[in-house]
Amino acid sequence: MATTLEQNILEAEPRESGTKNQARRVRREGKIPGVIYGAGKDSLSVSVDPRHVLRILRSESGHNTIFDLALNGGERTKAMIVDWQYEPIKGHLLHIDLKRIAMDKALRVSVPVVLQGVPAGVKTEGGILEQMLREVDIECLPGDIPGHIDVDVSELTFGKVLRVSDLPHNEKLKFLTDANQPVAHVTSVKEEVVVAPEAVAAEAGAVPAEPEVIKKGKAETEEEGETAEKPEKGEKKAEKKEKK
Repeated sequence: MATTLEQNILEAEPRESGTKNQARRVRREGKIPGVIYGAGKDSLSVSVDPRHVLRILRSESGHNTIFDLALNGGERTKAMIVDWQYEPIKGHLLHIDLKRIAMDKALRVSVPVVLQGVPAGVKTEGGILEQMLREVDIECLPGDIPGHIDVDVSELTFGKVLRVSDLPHNEKLKFLTDANQPVAHVTSVKEEVVVAPEAVAAEAGAVPAEPEVIKKGKAETEEEGETAEKPEKGEKKAEKKEKK
């Protein structure tokens, strides 16, 4: 578990805050709008070079990287990226939020969990490794933020669950994620049920019973029978009149 504090410099220029037109103008000039706040100071609208921002985001420590923010006008402070927005179609950076950092005050950050090794349950028992938790929340001083937390899973077998409490701990890091939270385990390969073509064809060719239609047919037959009996009664009445 290595500590990373990359000495990057991000240059920023103060800008006017306000309308979307101003933000579009900043982007047309090849920059992106942003805002910096924290450390008990007023927030400040700035513009920065997106290439330098991407360099930081794509570094080993990613958005947890602490760098020097140099402002035109004299201010120079430690800062980190706390939020950013991408254009959904082309993926261009649209906006960034920066936070001033006090190196003597603890921060709460999310750090990736990296699994190392091949579990025994995969190597000898034919299982597959499933990682349920990919980041943990920790609290530490800015200079102690790790780029990632590495954990060896080579002894992991069926029925055993790797939890947050099993991750490497030291006195510099305070884990905020629940210690009982599962991180990874070895599970069996799920079998896929395949239906035979003959069974599908037989099911498709089956004709479902239609009890309502049969009942309806019977009712119509009975009604027809009642209609047929009425003329017979009429004929008997006619015969009685003739006798009279």
